[in-house]
Amino acid sequence: MTQTTVALVRHGQTDWNLLGKVQGATDIPLNATGEAQARETAASLQGQDWGALLCSPLQRARTTAQIIASILDLPEPIIVPELQERGFGELEGLTGPERTARQAQPEPLIGVESTTDVVRRAQPAITRQALARPGQHVLIVTHGGVIGSLLLKITDGRLPGREDIIPNGAVNEFDIDGDGGWTLRAYAAEPSRLYPSVP
Repeated sequence: MTQTTVALVRHGQTDWNLLGKVQGATDIPLNATGEAQARETAASLQGQDWGALLCSPLQRARTTAQIIASILDLPEPIIVPELQERGFGELEGLTGPERTARQAQPEPLIGVESTTDVVRRAQPAITRQALARPGQHVLIVTHGGVIGSLLLKITDGRLPGREDIIPNGAVNEFDIDGDGGWTLRAYAAEPSRLYPSVP
C-alpha cells in the first residue's frame, strides 16, 4: 500500500517561548533565534524531495515555513487553517507559574480547546493532504500543541512523556497509508526546562 510521509515541524522560537508564556491562538512573531532555528531546520531537511509545504495561518508558523521554502527552493507554503495552535483561552499570555496557579483555582477555565478537539480538526486535514499526494513527502509547519495532541492520539497516550516538550524547529515524522492510518516514524522531544508543554 502506498504511504505518504508527513514531517511535522514545530515553528521557531518567539519571545513568548523564551519567557515561558502560553501562546495558543495569540499571534506572536518569531524572534531572531526563531529565524535561525528555521534556517537550521531547513538545512536538516535538504536532500529530500518534498511534494508540498503546508503551514498554520499563525505568523510564527508562516514565517518558519517561508524561511524553509526559500532555502529548499519550494513554492510559497499552503496555509491550512486547521493547523492553527491549540486555543488556550484565558491561559494565553500567562507564564508557567501563573498558569499553574490559575489551573489550581476551582473556577472552570474559559476558552481552552481540548486535545481531542485539536485532533478532530488537525488530523483529518493532514490526512486529506497526504492522501492527495500518495508516495510523496509532505512538510508541515505547525505548533507544539498540535503535534503533541496528534502524538498522544497515535501512540495511545504514550508520547509525548508528561515532562516532554516538542522543541522549536523539531521534526516529528509520520507515515499515512492509503486508508488514512497513521504510524509514528520519528519522535523528537526533550524534557521541558520550564514546565510541561509550553505551546
